[in-house]
Amino acid sequence: MTTGVLVMAYGTPDGPDDVEAFYTDIRHGRPPTAPELAGLQARYAAIGGVSPLARTTAAQLAALNRALEETAPGHYRVSYGAKHSAPKIELAVDELADSGVSAIVGLVLAPHYSMGSVGEYLERARARTMARGVAAAFVERWGSEPELIELLAGRTAAAIASLGCRPGDDLEVVFTAHSLPERFVALGDRYPEELAETAALVAARCHLDRWRTGWQSAGATAEPWLGPDIGELLSILAENDTAAVVVCPAGFTSDHLEVCYDLDIVAARRASELGLAFARTASLNDDPRLASLLARLVSAADPHHPPGPDPTG
Repeated sequence: MTTGVLVMAYGTPDGPDDVEAFYTDIRHGRPPTAPELAGLQARYAAIGGVSPLARTTAAQLAALNRALEETAPGHYRVSYGAKHSAPKIELAVDELADSGVSAIVGLVLAPHYSMGSVGEYLERARARTMARGVAAAFVERWGSEPELIELLAGRTAAAIASLGCRPGDDLEVVFTAHSLPERFVALGDRYPEELAETAALVAARCHLDRWRTGWQSAGATAEPWLGPDIGELLSILAENDTAAVVVCPAGFTSDHLEVCYDLDIVAARRASELGLAFARTASLNDDPRLASLLARLVSAADPHHPPGPDPTG
């Protein structure tokens, strides 16, 4: 029996000509206004015209496929489905079902669960697998997995070292994730707690004296979003005479617009204006250790557990 692996991510436009359709999908079919479209196009232009997300996601899938092949040769078939761009989640499920897999394991390339983020991916995938009559299981959260903590801790230590800082220096580390509307927390969503748990584990691993969580990339809507935003936090830290700040975008696994623009350009510029030394931790991208972690999670969730190694050798 073959198990399909449905890897899900946000998606990204292929190029400048696709930004409007992408933005319209994000807005549930409502086209953006001319200023809204121009603003998003300008952000993509600032990072070179196209996000590295598509390339990075493809590399992550290839790394995961290699890790799964090492674990159980021939047992898994990996497919990709995006939330807002082609190929969509539903198409990826259809392709796996049509290929004859006996079950599907769904995994989102984001470690923290929220009903307004990962939950929406899983809801769409679950509905499609049920419609196709394919057994399915889903990895909902993995923000406290030891391998992830080790990866983030190593990157945090490297970013601190890049600023020439040592333990005891006047430095603070801010762990961020994508902001979401506050209404999800009012419904009992534990998304902020999951980010805080990841941050606390990394902080302990790095022996940090000063750290906190923050939010970024809030949507341009009238309702309140989780805060404080990283820009606000930088101002607060500067007022408290902090000398240096390291931002660890722990809620993201790859370089994309919210990292390359919101942090590398906007936050870095704001830190410079405030006189703060600033560094951002390197993204996980296609690190083989991340792929190994994801392969383990997939294997553990697999309704048809892959065969173990031949004891006869």
